[in-house]
Parts: sequence; structure tokens; C-alpha cells
Amino acid sequence: MMRWIGGTTALIGLTVGGFALSARNPSPAPSPDPAPAERAFAADAVAPNTDAPTAEPAPAAESAAANSLVIKRVLPIKGPIRYGEWHWDEAGVPDGPLIMTVDLDARVLSVFRGGYEIGATAVMLGTQEHPTPLGSFPILTKERHNVSEKYNNAPMPWTLRLTWDGIAIHGGAEVENGYASHGCIGTPDPFAAKLFAAASKGDRVIITRGKRIGTGDALI
Repeated sequence: MMRWIGGTTALIGLTVGGFALSARNPSPAPSPDPAPAERAFAADAVAPNTDAPTAEPAPAAESAAANSLVIKRVLPIKGPIRYGEWHWDEAGVPDGPLIMTVDLDARVLSVFRGGYEIGATAVMLGTQEHPTPLGSFPILTKERHNVSEKYNNAPMPWTLRLTWDGIAIHGGAEVENGYASHGCIGTPDPFAAKLFAAASKGDRVIITRGKRIGTGDALI
């Protein structure tokens, strides 16, 4: 699923402070409106039965749910995340919703649990001919020993499938400068294994390009 595209690609620069989903930036800009794909994801939710009485959610429960999606911590990564590098630290992090963010400009994937960043890595992405799509995607399936029938049975271990037409987060190839995927999000194998173990079907993956948020901001 990975192929050489030639040329060079800028390394991902990280600084303490705000970040473009995963690429840190010292002065976060206001978040833009959700992309159409993000709105479509929300619209896919099952409509409530309006014939049945519904109970208003308790304010405390609403507040707790919203608070779990606020960024409370980013990993203290010093210097750029280089290709093949990854970070993972979930020590002391409480249970909570798992959300993954991918920034196409920064080429970084971050993992948040209950608003705490527990993982980050440089990733391989698609090309102009086979782009990685923008939007908000639920994990559709988890496939530990997947292969790509479309690309000569290329190994795609630890697959987290995002679309039925072949876009996924997976391991199985070296994450190196100058290589790209056919639209998938390629991660180092050790990181892919940890993410596969932590993620569940239905967990959200948000793919953006240069969206800047920081500690205290909402993930979605």
C-alpha cells in the first residue's frame, strides 16, 4: 500500500502550546466550520422515535460528556516527530471516549482518550492521485491480519477500516520520507499495534488539513 513518490517532504515541527490537531503551533487560530463530511457523519445518526416520550438528559451528565472531549493534555514531545518515530503514554489517563485526529499538512496522527493525548506519530498519507479524504469517520471494522486485494495482497496488519472503498489506518510498511500510500494512513507497526488494542469499532477519526486547536479547546 506504500509507494515511493520521490522528492522530499518537510519534517513535522512540534512546539509546546497549541497545535494543528497534532502539529503544535504557538498561536491557535479559531476553528473553521466542520467540513461537509463531518456534517454528513452527524446526519447518519439514527433519528429518535418522536412518538415516544423522551427524558431530558441531566445537566451534570451533559457537562461530563462535553468535558471529556476538551483537550486537557498534549504529550510533551520535544523537537520534530520524524518519520518512523512514535510516542505513547497512557499512564494515569482515565477511561473516556477515544478520538483520533489526523492532520494532512502536519502528517501527524494523534490519539486522545477523554481529552488526554496518549499517542502521536508521523504517518504516510495519500497522493494527489489517491488522496487521503478529509472528514469525520467512525471505525467500521478492526482486522488484525488484513491484506489489500486491490494492491496485490499487500499486508495491512492492525487495520482500522474507515471507509468501505479501502481507506484505513494500518501498519505493514516502513514510514519513511518520500513514500506515500494509496489514500490510507500508514503508521509504524508498534504504534499500529497499540492503537489497534486501544480503539474500538465506532470510535471517531477526524481528518483535517491545518485546523488549529490547543489545550482547553474541544476536539469536536
